[in-house]
Parts: sequence; structure tokens; C-alpha cells
Amino acid sequence: MARRRHVPWWLVAVAVTVLVLVTGALPADDARELAERTLPILVFVAALTVVAEMCAGAGLFDAAAGLASRVAGGRRWALWGLVVVLATVSTAVLSLDTTAVLLTPVVIALARHTRTPPLPFALAVLALANTASLVLPVSNLTNLLADHLLRADGVGYLGLMWAPALAAILVTVVVLAVRDRRSLGGSYDPGPPHPVRDRLLLVVCAVAVGVLAVAFVVGAPTAPTAIVVAVVLLGVTLARHQKLPVAARDLVPWRTLLVVLGLFVVVATAHAQGLGALLAQVAGTGNGPGALLQVAATGALAANAMNNLPAYLALEPAAGTDPMRLAALLIGTGVGPLITPWGSLATVLWWQRCRTVMLDVPAGTIVRQGLLLAPLTVVAATLALVATS
Repeated sequence: MARRRHVPWWLVAVAVTVLVLVTGALPADDARELAERTLPILVFVAALTVVAEMCAGAGLFDAAAGLASRVAGGRRWALWGLVVVLATVSTAVLSLDTTAVLLTPVVIALARHTRTPPLPFALAVLALANTASLVLPVSNLTNLLADHLLRADGVGYLGLMWAPALAAILVTVVVLAVRDRRSLGGSYDPGPPHPVRDRLLLVVCAVAVGVLAVAFVVGAPTAPTAIVVAVVLLGVTLARHQKLPVAARDLVPWRTLLVVLGLFVVVATAHAQGLGALLAQVAGTGNGPGALLQVAATGALAANAMNNLPAYLALEPAAGTDPMRLAALLIGTGVGPLITPWGSLATVLWWQRCRTVMLDVPAGTIVRQGLLLAPLTVVAATLALVATS
């Protein structure tokens, strides 16, 4: 029997985008506004992906994991704690998708090398790839979308979101530490450090990531900064005569970016056809504690139902320009999509990487962890928002 060929999602996204533009289902003015908001963000994602791939090719993630193994001194609980720190920093500076794609296989290999059950380590990466994604605007694509509106209102992202971000991370770490305490006992032999292929390139990548972190914290333009660092790292890698970590045609995730663009277009078209009025009723009004919890819960439910990116765009008009309501929506769509395997792109990518390295994670495992974490982290982050704003 001939094998069926499935139409790739990126091609479906292109077809849908062309269809709604040609038929006028998405008015020209709405399409122009959408392009002005989203295309710079997609360029930033492409540049940051190049940065992450160059760092992975230079062995930066492997070196960080090896350093964690030695610093932990053979104690599994300490190693797990350092993996938590590594996943949090990676998500904050390089985005949740980078953590899911590049850190997941490294952490699983680290666990196996130290004869530690890999599942708790992998699940910690999955959780923090989502719940640590409120730290900086660059940590999550939804943050970048909201940051545009917050800046227009004269509100700084860090000043508004630091407490919710901290609350979401702390609740995640405490819950996972209690749940996995039995698997994290005992000791291991760290073993000798892995040899570094090109130490100069490794140092350049480490410095570049540090520069990116500082630049993003002080509010440097995200896309231009990421493009400059990506070009520098690509140039240094080629100058050092090192092989690219992936094929040149796959260095920029153009297929994923086309799918994301298609999602944006579909949601904008649905709004143009009247979806906004319905969602505004569900999300409610006001910015008191109960109203903010309602916005966050609506965002979380929508994200788990259809994915966090279209959920944010669909609910953004219902949140309006009120910074508190936008922040609550970010909490729901950033921290909340932990329950379904498709709730965020990071979860989808994480699941694929687990299968690639032969770690079988049933969908039920993802759902159970999400049901445990999502309500607690969303409520804690929203209450932290209320308490500090």
C-alpha cells in the first residue's frame, strides 16, 4: 500500500493567508496593521534562533550542563536545582522555544550520564520553558506583542511583570521539588569534563549571550540587537572553520515562522468577522482581583484549547489597553498552557525532542503535570500582579 503524503502545515498556512487576503476576508487596513506588529517580531525570532543554534553548535549548552554536574558535587538534588536555574535563564534570555529545542536533549543526556531518572529533569525543563517565560519581553512571543502596547502607554514591562514572573517560577520549583523528591535523592559520579572543540568560539558565544541578556534588560531594540549578535556569531563560526550545527537551509526556522504567521492571520480575520465581541463577554471587564483572575483564567483555557499565540491575539482586544488586564492575559497565555500537548509551541517542540532522544513521555504525563501546575501558577502570578501593582 502506498504511503500517504500529508500536506505540510507551513503550506497550509501560506494557502490560508493568501486566501483571506485575496478574498478580502481580512480587510487591507487590518492586514497592514497586523504586518506592522508581527513581522518585526518574526524577524527577531529568526535571528534569535540563529543565535541559539550557534551557541548549541559551539557546545555552550553542553558546557553549562557539564559545569552544573561538577558544581553539584555528585548530589542529585543539587544537580536538579542547577538544571532548574539553567532552564530558567535559557527561557528568560533565549526564549521558551529555545529551551525546549536545545536544552531538552542536553538535560536528558546529563541525567542518563549521572544514572538519574531522566523524566523529572525533562519535565522540569518543560514546565519552566512555560512558567519562566514571563521574565523578559523576549522570553515569549506573546510578551513581545504586549510590550508594544505597554510601551505605547508608557509602562515598562519589567516593572509590571517582575513579581508575576517570580511567583510563577517559585511555585513551579516548589511543586516539582516536592513531587519528585524521591527521584532526586542519592549521589552520582560526575565523571571527567567533556573536551571543548573550540574554546575561543565557546567563550565568544557565552559573552554574546551575556550581552544579549543585558541589552534586553535595559530595553535595547530587540530585533536589531538579535540580528547583530546572530551575524557576529555566524561570522565567527565560519571564520573558525567550524561546521554549522544544522543545514544552512534550516538555520532559520522558516516553516515554523510561516505557521505562526498563518495563525496570526486566521485570528485577525476571525476578529474582523465578529469574534472579538464574543471574547470580550467571556473575559469580562475591570481590573480588580476577581476581574484579573477572570482574564488570566480565560487566557489559560483558550491557550490550552487552541495554542497560546492565537489565544493571546484573540483576547488582546478584550484586555484593551489597561496594563493590568494585558498583564493578566500574558499570565494566562504564558504560564497557563501547560495542560494540553499543543498548548504552546514550546511543549510541541519539547515532546518532539524527547522522542528524538528515545525518551517516551505519554500525553497523560504532560496533562497530569499541567493540571497540577497550571492552576497554581496562574493564580499565584495573578495575585502577585495585584499585590505589587
